[in-house]
Amino acid sequence: MEKIKSTTVLAVKHNGQIAIGADGQATMGNTVAKSNVKKIRKLLDGKIVTGFAGSTADAFTLLERLEAKLTTYSGNMKRAAVELAKDWRTDRYLRKLEAMMIVADKDEILVVSGTGDVLEPDDDIASIGSGSMYARAAAMGMKRHASDMTAEEMVREGLNIAADICIYTNHNLIVESL
Repeated sequence: MEKIKSTTVLAVKHNGQIAIGADGQATMGNTVAKSNVKKIRKLLDGKIVTGFAGSTADAFTLLERLEAKLTTYSGNMKRAAVELAKDWRTDRYLRKLEAMMIVADKDEILVVSGTGDVLEPDDDIASIGSGSMYARAAAMGMKRHASDMTAEEMVREGLNIAADICIYTNHNLIVESL
């Protein structure tokens, strides 16, 4: 089976609002396998929103683990993310998972990876996936020069720009705001 490549996930915090979105494309090799994958999930009754890039099965495993950590740590997103990253880095089974996550609540955005990283972006913009640098660059420009835009508008436009450039990203977007 070919390795699945996909996606662009972008999160922006701007003017007290946080939005996170992703495209819907999943590819296998050089073929679009599915065009409307839902890569954004709400946890804790919508208080936390996550977006994932990488293997879908691996991402769901991580989402389940994150949800359990959130329950264990009474909804403390940063603590849950750090504990998940520790497990992900040290557990033999989890270490083999190929995915990355952006996790956001009403106050902050975190990027969580299998290398043990839990990163808070300096500029309140986080991106992962194959088109992440295009989406991030677009969002940075919008934050600097179009401050009248909402976080959701910035995420949508950043993802659309990435979709215009990255062959692993499409225009079927799902965006959630907090």
